[in-house]
Formats: sequence, C-alpha cells, structure tokens
Amino acid sequence: MIHAKSGLWGLAASTVLMCAPLAQANESVDVDMYQVTAEGQGDLIGTVTIEKNDHGALITSDLKGLGPGPHGFHLHENPDCGPVTKDGEKIAAGAAGGHYDPDNTGAHKGPFDTGGHLGDLPRLHVGQAGESKQTYLAPRLQLDDFQGRALVIHRGSDNYSDDPRPLGGGGARMACGVVQGE
Repeated sequence: MIHAKSGLWGLAASTVLMCAPLAQANESVDVDMYQVTAEGQGDLIGTVTIEKNDHGALITSDLKGLGPGPHGFHLHENPDCGPVTKDGEKIAAGAAGGHYDPDNTGAHKGPFDTGGHLGDLPRLHVGQAGESKQTYLAPRLQLDDFQGRALVIHRGSDNYSDDPRPLGGGGARMACGVVQGE
C-alpha cells in the first residue's frame, strides 16, 4: 500500500531526477576540433570539453594527430575557423580573430595573470604519440565566456609573454573549433 506522504515524496523525487539532466545540460559543452590550413578546415582531430567549475572552467582535451610537445592554446574572439587573407597572405583560422580580450589589455600574460588577455589558456601538452588527453583549469574564465567563440591550438609552445615574440610565440594556427552559442 502506498501512503499519500510517500507518494508525494516519490513524485517529488522522480520530478527532480527527470529535471536533473536538463539542469546539467548547460554545465558543459563539447567542442569539435579540426585541423586548419590556409585553404580551410581539415580533418576532425577530436574534442575539447569545457565544464563549469567553482574555480573557473575545466577544459578536457581528447585529441589526436598533433605534434608532440607543448602548444599554445587560446580562446579567440570570433566563432569562425575559416582562413582570411591579410597583407596578401592567407592565415589559417584567421577569421577566429585575436585572443579574447574583453578588457582590451593588449597583453599576453597567460591564464593566471589578471593583467592579460582573458582568452589565454593553459598550454596544451601532447604526448609522443600525438595525443592529448588531459584536464586543465582556466581559473579566470566561466563557461559562459566560451559561448560564441573559437578555441585555437598553435603549432608552437606558449611562454605566457609578449617577449621575445608576441602572443607567447606559439606561431601558426594548426587546429580550431567553434564553441556553439546557446
């Protein structure tokens, strides 16, 4: 026999359980990452998952086909990974624009320094087999900051400085993924 009291609790519990996935739907986003060249988008190389966290945004990479070693990794202004022509030269994923910098700091200082671009992310580390399966914390960013922007992986590392080369010295853009807006 079901008592009225337990029936209400059961209904309330099932309602909470049915709603839980909806509440969690906005807690993370998966971003498909593609190789990019001056001619456009290439092959899918995996995904990057961005999750809401009390200490910023957690970024988990599941990528293949990258060169081993550290790579510059940034959140860029525009949700577009297409090439652009600048000064007569085609630039892979140039349509992604510059590093996300809503405070117009104009400085590349890495993910932990509050005086630089907000889009400066931790370096992406790639193993000898060309894979990256790691989780990183971006403490200055929230999940909403990523919406309607692009993630870009650069060929070289990132020294979190504009010296001796601008933007950490990461060089050419080699992979890109658009973070879909809500």
